[in-house]
Amino acid sequence: DWVTETIVNNGEQYHGLNGDILVWNPVTKRRHELTSMGIRVTKKTLKIQLKMSGQEDFLNLPYHQALLNDEIPLSIGGGIGQSRTYMYLLRTAHLGEVSVTVWPKILKDICAQKNIKVLE
Repeated sequence: DWVTETIVNNGEQYHGLNGDILVWNPVTKRRHELTSMGIRVTKKTLKIQLKMSGQEDFLNLPYHQALLNDEIPLSIGGGIGQSRTYMYLLRTAHLGEVSVTVWPKILKDICAQKNIKVLE
């Protein structure tokens, strides 16, 4: 959500709500975002967000048109948060070890060099 006005402790005003859950990942030795619980978009906020980011031309793209015409649900997410949680619990180094998709060859090559087995 980039639209909701929020105020931080110093009184500055920003836009956006978020609820990230971060943990330390001992495998990658970095912070690990388990899930981002940002408020999901509505048709109204989609238009406002695209205007704020100077990307109103996106409204003509097939995906955005499908959202605006109620052809697909406004929120189809959730999988990335689950995959990140699995990554953390299973102590894996890459999302591809717990989530199947089409990975680029260069990514698969890099992972293979590091003995990381991505699912296909």
